[in-house]
Amino acid sequence: MTNDTPKHDDDSVDRFLTDFEAAGERPSRGRRSSTGSEHRTGSGRRRSGGGRGTRLSRRARRRRRIIGWTITGVVVVLVAAVAWVGIRALLAKNELEAAVPLATRITDSIGDGDTTAARQTSRELVSHTMTAASLTSDPIWRAFEILPWIGDDLRAVRNVAGSVDGLARDAVTPVLDLTETFGLDQFRPVDGRLDVQPLLDAQPTVARAAAATTAARDRVEAIDTSDTIGPVSDAVDRLSGLVETAYAATDAADRAVRLLPLVLGSDGPRDYLLLFQNSAEPRSGGGITSAMALVHTEDGAISLTQQASASDFPKRDEPIIELPAETENLYGDITGRFVQNTTITPQFPLSAQMAQAWWQDAFGTTVDGVIALDPTTLSYLLRATGPLTLATGDELTADNAVKLLLQDVYERYTEPTVQDAFFASTAAEVFSAISSGDVDPVAFIGALTQASEERRVLVWSSDPAEQSILEGTTLTGDLTQNGGHDRYGVYVNDATGAKMGAYLDYDLGTGDATCRNDGRPFHDVEVTVTSTAPADAATSLPPYVTGNGQFGVTPGNTRIIVAFYGTAGSQFVGIQRDGAAAESRPAEDSGRPVVLTTVELAPGESTTLHVRFLGPEDSTTRSVTEMTPGVHTIETKSLRIGCEFP
Repeated sequence: MTNDTPKHDDDSVDRFLTDFEAAGERPSRGRRSSTGSEHRTGSGRRRSGGGRGTRLSRRARRRRRIIGWTITGVVVVLVAAVAWVGIRALLAKNELEAAVPLATRITDSIGDGDTTAARQTSRELVSHTMTAASLTSDPIWRAFEILPWIGDDLRAVRNVAGSVDGLARDAVTPVLDLTETFGLDQFRPVDGRLDVQPLLDAQPTVARAAAATTAARDRVEAIDTSDTIGPVSDAVDRLSGLVETAYAATDAADRAVRLLPLVLGSDGPRDYLLLFQNSAEPRSGGGITSAMALVHTEDGAISLTQQASASDFPKRDEPIIELPAETENLYGDITGRFVQNTTITPQFPLSAQMAQAWWQDAFGTTVDGVIALDPTTLSYLLRATGPLTLATGDELTADNAVKLLLQDVYERYTEPTVQDAFFASTAAEVFSAISSGDVDPVAFIGALTQASEERRVLVWSSDPAEQSILEGTTLTGDLTQNGGHDRYGVYVNDATGAKMGAYLDYDLGTGDATCRNDGRPFHDVEVTVTSTAPADAATSLPPYVTGNGQFGVTPGNTRIIVAFYGTAGSQFVGIQRDGAAAESRPAEDSGRPVVLTTVELAPGESTTLHVRFLGPEDSTTRSVTEMTPGVHTIETKSLRIGCEFP
């Protein structure tokens, strides 16, 4: 008996099932299939060919189950991975947020001399940073970094966590180890001598800490937050601020432990000239040079060996040293001919060389370096020494020093020689208190730090080794060094010929905007100058203070020349005064564009100068604007500027 069922090979059956599966269909039950007759007849008898069909149907169902479970498994794994990364991101965020205040607590504890508390806080800090770094560095996290939309955020979080962890373990911990054997009291002189050996011993540890913070800063600065979400960008900014602060501190410490032994004569005697700048009569570097002092150091011993006033340096017919033509063009023939104008140029290395030449010409001693400071710096130092009693019977304090030195002295003494003697006596008293060791070392370091940040302390050394340690810091006052940033400047010189600078207040604002296709940014600088002189200044202030009209300025008014310096490679765009075009003179100094304008203010009057520069083609990501320090601290505010020059 023959079988009427059509014959098909196995390959055709597989193709048949595959086609149906691809179309989302399958044969209906109870109907004849292509492999034989129905499974059952009305009488319940099984027809031939059904065995093979059953096996193929089972195979298809098994294949579908495998595919279904595979898809389900993949989905489960993806969901689990997303949950894994999300949970770890939240935990890492909490760990990093907990670490930030701990860094401040460590600094405060070190400042208070409580190394035990600093050590305990350091352990907590390292625990948090290590956990955050571990949470953000596993293979799943790294794999998710290649995904669009979230990859940049995850990469940013991992890098900032790793940076802070490296900072905590490789910088904070070693420095704390050092402070247990090298306390801040090591900076307190004993009988006029500071032991330099602990500074020398500290150099390797501080150098390693500085290297760690440099690496952390570089890693954070390389993080691209242009495509990250707001919370991630904010976290990076906040933690990068922590890293930057740590970098500045360890960099300063590294330079200090390398420089101080040399300055203190560890490898031979040194002579340094102190310039006391009187900011009542502004100069670019701070103020006129009213007094000088010679400090001798040898193997840690410090002594004040000689003092002089401006009257000890008579006017010269030719500059004390050969000056660059651009300097004389900018600041006139009074530069280098009057000792009072030593810091009329903002290029402090040039000012220091003039001071060195003035001293050698007058006394025959070649100094090894020059240090400039102002009365406000002395007021900061008085926080560390406490009140001092002067030879005149005056009590000099941190609160009254500036007023006493820049205002009261002119009401008491009309002779410039007596005024200079008062300044010299005051400086000697402060120096004596510091060198004797009668000083709070924490407050002393804080005072010098604040003064240097405000550009009130400038240092130059004729020794290349010493000068190289200073390079890249604000202490050098060197216009040719940008310190890795676009550096702009605002420098003030008095044109009243008197001491009205004590009645000037400054507000400084800066802003950047990128508007051009070539990416070169605009950098705007805005300075508001206000005269706080009394309304009756012409009659209530001494003629020596007002100038008494000697240089064509109405008594009581104040006249200054303001010089705006662009960074190297920048271009001057324009200048306005109170919203209108201002008279100005463009020039160049040390390869930088300069524009000068003159301002005269009556008592109580205020004016605003607004200058725009086009940044260099290779602009950095950060611009810095410095300004001649005034009597009061100058805070820099951020300007929101547009592409059109106002």
